[in-house]
Amino acid sequence: MTATTEEAVRGRRLTGRAVLLWLIAFFGVTFAVNGVFIYLAVSTFPGLEVASSYKAGQEFEGEIMAGRAQAERAWTVDAAVRPAGDDASIEIHFRDKAGADLHGLDVRVRLIHAVDPDHDHAASLPEVASGTYRTLLPNVQAGMWSLTIEAYKGDERLFRSRNQLRLVR
Repeated sequence: MTATTEEAVRGRRLTGRAVLLWLIAFFGVTFAVNGVFIYLAVSTFPGLEVASSYKAGQEFEGEIMAGRAQAERAWTVDAAVRPAGDDASIEIHFRDKAGADLHGLDVRVRLIHAVDPDHDHAASLPEVASGTYRTLLPNVQAGMWSLTIEAYKGDERLFRSRNQLRLVR
């Protein structure tokens, strides 16, 4: 025999029982880690985008028409979200097709957290100057957010935009 063969013979023997224990340990760890990931995924994201997909489907044609009307208006809307300590300042400026400021709108925003709906914020923005609307949202964490902007005149929604943003402190 050669030296390496003698070392292998003198070493620890690999038995069927040892192989079984290694397989059980490997798959046990795999299943445990997968279980933790599944628990964290399900407990932190409800997976609910709309309360009733049927109702949303029924309203879809109206959304298409509203989108076309919004495109015809050709408004220019500039929005800025800035950190202000632990809060976030949102400022939105509306201009019509000719570049004139749009005033007298009922502007509403929703700041939706990417993961946890408990951190979502909603607010109405008062007009602070002609065509400029501003508010301060309390306790807004840094991270990924979805900002939905809606502008109304009476009961009619004239503008809606949904944008992804990253708030950095």
